[in-house]
Amino acid sequence: MIIFGSVNLNILLKNELFRRFLSVLFLILIWEIISKIVSDKMILPSPNDVAESIKYHASQDLFHHVYITLFRVFTAFFLAMIIGSTIGIVMGRRKKFDDYFDGWLILALNVPALVTIILCFIWFGLNEVAAVLAVAINKIPTVTVILREGTKAIDEKLIEVGKLYKLSKFEITKDILIPQLFPYFISAARSGLALVWKIVLVVELLGRSNGVGFKINEFFSMFDTTSILAYTLVFVLIIMSIEWFLVKPTEKKLTEWR
Repeated sequence: MIIFGSVNLNILLKNELFRRFLSVLFLILIWEIISKIVSDKMILPSPNDVAESIKYHASQDLFHHVYITLFRVFTAFFLAMIIGSTIGIVMGRRKKFDDYFDGWLILALNVPALVTIILCFIWFGLNEVAAVLAVAINKIPTVTVILREGTKAIDEKLIEVGKLYKLSKFEITKDILIPQLFPYFISAARSGLALVWKIVLVVELLGRSNGVGFKINEFFSMFDTTSILAYTLVFVLIIMSIEWFLVKPTEKKLTEWR
């Protein structure tokens, strides 16, 4: 029986999802221990306190605000991915274009997100267009850099082979260029989700009357740490689920050719 249990444990430990689940449980345990040591809900409520808060807010308007934030996140994310990828690929394939606009790209990378957000609100008003544009503008330079470097790393010999077999430009792009860029698209997407939702919260805190960022600002004014962690945890779990069950499987599928 002991051997049988050991074998089952070894099988479980080799499972990627089980290892991630185990890691999360370990993190919750550490959180519980520290909260007991601190023994102050205002500083660090326990996992159980946060769970009760999630349950309470779920019966109120939690998922309404989460939905609004998710809409802003994915709208800005896809906008940034499309524009940033296009510019990055062009800069990677056209050296003169890269030389002309490299300075612009460095400037865009170093403009603080807060400045972009405030300027968008001044220019376009306190509305959804300004909120989404502010987030997208902050993310586009990062996507551009990743795809530019990825494009520069493309194996030109494979392109020459495609030309040798008289493939059309469309076929070379579809079958040779794009597959080599998949890891860079995934890298840009992964870092994009992590960055975009954080910027969205700042946008909501500064100039929107709904969303997770707005609620966190509301709870901050009441020093309600438990509710802040409840909203944050729900949103983080959603983003983690997207990473684990969508981004990673997609990455594995698209890079099988390697």
